[in-house]
Amino acid sequence: MPNEAKPETGAGRKAPWREIPSGVWALGFVSLLMDISSEMIHALLPVYLVTVLGTSALTVGIIEGIAEATASITKVFSGALSDWLGKRKLLAALGYGLAAFTKPVFPLAPSVGWLIGARFVDRVGKGIRGAPRDALIADISPANLRGASFGLRQSLDTVGAFIGPFLAIALMWLTADHFTAVFWVAVIPAFLSLALILFAVREPERPEGLRRVRVPLHPSELARLGATYWWVVAIATVFTLARFSEAFLILRAQSSGVPMALVPIVLVIMNVVYALSAYPAGALSDRMDRIAILAIGLGLLVAADLVLAFAPGLGGIALGVMLWGAHMGFTQGLLSTLIADSAPPELRGTAFGMFNLVTGLALLAASVIAGILWDKVGPQGTFLAGAAFAVLTLAGLLPIRGRLRTQKSP
Repeated sequence: MPNEAKPETGAGRKAPWREIPSGVWALGFVSLLMDISSEMIHALLPVYLVTVLGTSALTVGIIEGIAEATASITKVFSGALSDWLGKRKLLAALGYGLAAFTKPVFPLAPSVGWLIGARFVDRVGKGIRGAPRDALIADISPANLRGASFGLRQSLDTVGAFIGPFLAIALMWLTADHFTAVFWVAVIPAFLSLALILFAVREPERPEGLRRVRVPLHPSELARLGATYWWVVAIATVFTLARFSEAFLILRAQSSGVPMALVPIVLVIMNVVYALSAYPAGALSDRMDRIAILAIGLGLLVAADLVLAFAPGLGGIALGVMLWGAHMGFTQGLLSTLIADSAPPELRGTAFGMFNLVTGLALLAASVIAGILWDKVGPQGTFLAGAAFAVLTLAGLLPIRGRLRTQKSP
């Protein structure tokens, strides 16, 4: 395929990041810019809803869950459409464009209803772009660099995710907590992201002889995804119940006495650790058992939940958030890699779409459960429930480790 780097052998072998195709790098920076925009808004939105507009934590959980579930449902159809068309970039660009053009709604919204609508449409854009983009990364990347490629994209995406909250903190301080001004600045990187995918990403030619898919969502095509793929989806679904929206990390910090203007530091800390760990974890997964690395990530999540539930003071919050970021680095890119490994090349869009649908619905349930527990029991109940689901996932992972060993599909 075009742009694919040829691995070297022996003493002259390059570091994995130097072999990763340029198209993967470009898509990584597209994600970085859009995440700067999105996280500038999302880092402040829960606090804005609760403190300025007077909504409850349950309402925050429902909004976050519905938003992410909307994105996940949309990914099914965009992923399947990309398999039917045999093209990925067009749909990915459409999704980034929709997200960019909805960003100005956030500073203009006069009520909670408008904010919910803006969040909903923004997530539709995320849904349209997600599965085709991930399938495009799998199409571009050599099999021996697939973990590193997904890890790199995740790292760059997450760099944007901590630059965004950092900018939100600085702008909140400069504007004396003027939410609307921060929301307006967030519009700029969104449109830069759209320009980058339009002009810097080139889609590889479809391989000769690759089977054409007429109805990607037909039961017979879904059956072609195979048992290993569906095992990965099942594990990811239970795991998603353990990792509810990061909005609850923000609320946990606020409940511990962090000043409003500094609340976004939670996402900065989490995403710094996430960004630093995602690429090394992905590159390591190209050289060893990916399931073992996934198990390490689940262990980190259990530790994060216990610390956030019991550790006192701001130091405990910081440690818990760092562990949360590490678990994300060890799991999110890896799950995408496992999907790419296990799915047939002609059905990768559908595979990522179905994966995101099922885990998105699980995230909706997780966020609603977390909101109910927060309102009824308090932060401790929310994080202990997350730890319980993580332990359940880990227990279910170990007996089927052999079945989920890496499949180096072409």
